Amino acid sequence: MKKTLVDFFETSVSRYPDNPFLWEKTADQFEATTYTQVKEQVYALGAGLVALGVKKGDNMALLSEGRNAWIIGELAMFYAGATNVPLSIKLEEANDLLFRLLHADVKYLMVSGNQLKKIRGIMNQLPLVEKVIIFDEQANYEDKEIPLSTLIEMGKAYLETHPLDEFLKIGQSLQNDDYATITYTSGTTADPKGVVLTHRNYTANVEQALSCVDIDESWRTLIILPLDHCFAHVVGFYIFMHKGASVATVQVGKTGMETLKNIPINIKEFKPYLILSVPALAKNFKKNIEQGIRAKGKMAMRLYHLGLKIGYIYNGDGDDKGRGWRFILKPFITLFDTIIFSKIRENFGGELKFFIGGGALLDKDLQKFYYAIGLPMYQGYGLSEATPVISTNGPYRHKFGSSGVLVQPLDVKICDIEGKELPIGEKGEIVVRGENVMSGYWKNPVSTAETVRDGWLYTGDMGYMSQDGLLYVLGRFKSLLIGSDGEKYSPEGIEEALVEHSSTIDQIILYNNQNPYTVALIVPNKERLNRHLSHQHLDPDSIEGKEAALKVIQHQLDRFRKGGEFASMFPDRWLPAAFAVLPEAFTEQNGLVNSSLKIVRGKVETKYADRIDHLYTPEGKNPYNVKNIASI
Repeated sequence: MKKTLVDFFETSVSRYPDNPFLWEKTADQFEATTYTQVKEQVYALGAGLVALGVKKGDNMALLSEGRNAWIIGELAMFYAGATNVPLSIKLEEANDLLFRLLHADVKYLMVSGNQLKKIRGIMNQLPLVEKVIIFDEQANYEDKEIPLSTLIEMGKAYLETHPLDEFLKIGQSLQNDDYATITYTSGTTADPKGVVLTHRNYTANVEQALSCVDIDESWRTLIILPLDHCFAHVVGFYIFMHKGASVATVQVGKTGMETLKNIPINIKEFKPYLILSVPALAKNFKKNIEQGIRAKGKMAMRLYHLGLKIGYIYNGDGDDKGRGWRFILKPFITLFDTIIFSKIRENFGGELKFFIGGGALLDKDLQKFYYAIGLPMYQGYGLSEATPVISTNGPYRHKFGSSGVLVQPLDVKICDIEGKELPIGEKGEIVVRGENVMSGYWKNPVSTAETVRDGWLYTGDMGYMSQDGLLYVLGRFKSLLIGSDGEKYSPEGIEEALVEHSSTIDQIILYNNQNPYTVALIVPNKERLNRHLSHQHLDPDSIEGKEAALKVIQHQLDRFRKGGEFASMFPDRWLPAAFAVLPEAFTEQNGLVNSSLKIVRGKVETKYADRIDHLYTPEGKNPYNVKNIASI
């Protein structure tokens, strides 16, 4: 049966014509555009694209902050038969943007006023681009540029002089296997890969995701993630569109920082039922909550911590909440909810039912925290190549630390390094098969053949299925630490624990590739270290101060070894026997963190190859070595 995104949109418009679909705040308040009004705008813009010369199968690109024009722009592309190449607004580097635009053979570009400067800077290197459509009015237009308003007028004129059926035939001619988007991965390897997702990939994943999360037309969400994210695409607006529900975007500021500051304000104003989150945002929200409590004084802080403690005991692992003797804690839960946690929830609009966490793994302690304050953050798992949702926790079934139940229908198997299927409970590579598995990588048959075999997607992630049908994701399958005897271990859990329990360590990467011992690259928290030194009346710039700082880091690592308070957490051999202190943090700017805020292990290892080698020398093994002294 034919189920394209155009089909889904048309069905929703006919079912929910007067429901508000898109909400946007450009002045003082959020204003709604109904499904019927969105359809009229999509038709006008889609017809404008046809009048401009866009042909079925052309690749277009979209570079903009989240807003109505983004969603309407993508739908209009589909009505003109085009494929969207959604681009991250974080792509500052001309070569990053340029690579994607050239590699994807982009002919037409939609861009916001804020992002126009980037495109103008590289236009002379884009001979294939025929037109640049600008969302916001400009004082002057360069060669090949056209305002969105002009294009919409062209579309209206086209519809007046051509039968509507003639225009609609283009979108209706799309089939399930026609390409909808080419989404570039964040590039954890050399060049980013263009994930080709078809119309059926999207509509199948919408249906699959709805097997885990039940929403209806009364629901509303505020999308705080970038719209080019596959996760925001499917769970942010296509699920909501399919159900006749409402989607709002964050008010765009003049700068990225201003837009970020609008997030908490907009959440309070729009009162969403559901928010999509990633670990970096979750940590930020928690920090803001605790700052607010701290400002109320010591008593408020004590009550808050006591309330959390009782909540953690009562909730257990989520699926066993309030079981057994713990039911006696219920009155205390109600009390603390009334005096503290309900007030915290008002900062999120007061209507929020839950968050869904995607992207990197959300640590168990954060999940427990949000659950205790009455705003569950359900961990999901997926990747762009699976459009992206593979599994998720949800209101009906959730367990902290797990990635939840598989979406339905979907086949999964766990395989060893040779690709042999492993029994339930054993760890290996997560491999899935379903209608949400990508068509392939754009112009990259070699990577496609390595990743999709006989319809099965080899995710490159390590995990296992539990006896009770939950998926546990443990990190990257290929980023294993490998001992000199060939034994393998995943580093992610250790790295998370080391950062979580070591106040002076901000970021850490463990390394062992068949070496005699494991080593660590550490980004220190200078502020915390300086606080330690000030207690000892030491100057952070003196040799004595620098050695004392290194001693603090060493002491925090030693707590995981025999005799330490966290001694039983991990086998000793996978803990760092030597560490290198790095002079700068891993950031998006230096390319060591990708747009999903995950550390790009391969790039870190390449950049600091000399420091890694140094750690396997007698001098490097000494924490007080010259390079550490220079970097701290």
